[in-house]
Amino acid sequence: MNPTHTGFFPIFDGQTLAGWHAIPRLPVSRAPGGPGPDQQADTYWRASQTTGSWTIEDGALTGRQDPPGCGYGGYLLSDGVYGDFELMFEARPDWPADTGILVRASALGSQGYQILLDHRRSGNIGGIYGNGIGGFHGINFTLDAKYDGQGRPIGLRLEDPSTTIEPMTPDKTALLDYAASGEQFLSIWRWNDWNEFRIRVEGNLPRITVHINGLLMSDIDTAVMTHPWYRPEEVLQLLGPKGHIAFEVHDNDPGMGDARWGANAACRWRNIRIREL
Repeated sequence: MNPTHTGFFPIFDGQTLAGWHAIPRLPVSRAPGGPGPDQQADTYWRASQTTGSWTIEDGALTGRQDPPGCGYGGYLLSDGVYGDFELMFEARPDWPADTGILVRASALGSQGYQILLDHRRSGNIGGIYGNGIGGFHGINFTLDAKYDGQGRPIGLRLEDPSTTIEPMTPDKTALLDYAASGEQFLSIWRWNDWNEFRIRVEGNLPRITVHINGLLMSDIDTAVMTHPWYRPEEVLQLLGPKGHIAFEVHDNDPGMGDARWGANAACRWRNIRIREL
């Protein structure tokens, strides 16, 4: 281990899912106390029937839809709960694979602060999303892929704002105390390779910082942040000062279909370790 990373302890052994459990990716209300999903709906029932596929491949935790291309995802949650900590791991997503890492997550997985790893059209990597806690979207750019002459993705580029399906508006960047530019991100991101994330979470209503490959990507203080749907006292009551860590396999919604998660796509994580503060 890098000598600057002393005090970190593995929470994934690279061989088994010991210490982790899979659950369905069920819809929740946008914010605490809001209208919940229709639990009698066919889509809710279908989502409840799969937790995604979580396997160990070459020492990496690997998440896919189960069965492939079914359009429904899942979460892998840590058995343990964590309050103030730094989390490190390496990630290697396919294109397209819309995933993320939730911290302070509830037992449902789908409520918590999500560090974005939206490796797909109109996605963002390194921003912060309020999953089931207000739907706030702290980002500073959106992405698309570059393609070769045969239509195969070969890298990332900044998205053309005129073609985006998720407009990049100033209020999204305003949520962040610091936001790296898209150009800075592209200068450090390794296509089709491993990328190291370092996430720091501190405070009951946490300040969250995200580094990728050593670059500070985002810094948000949820204790003072304002957003129309974010009510900090209710979020703290829902989540408490500690929560699970959750890795995500996303659903395919009607608007994006398999452009959100490819039929055979996967995301992989390895060297998952934590230092409690």
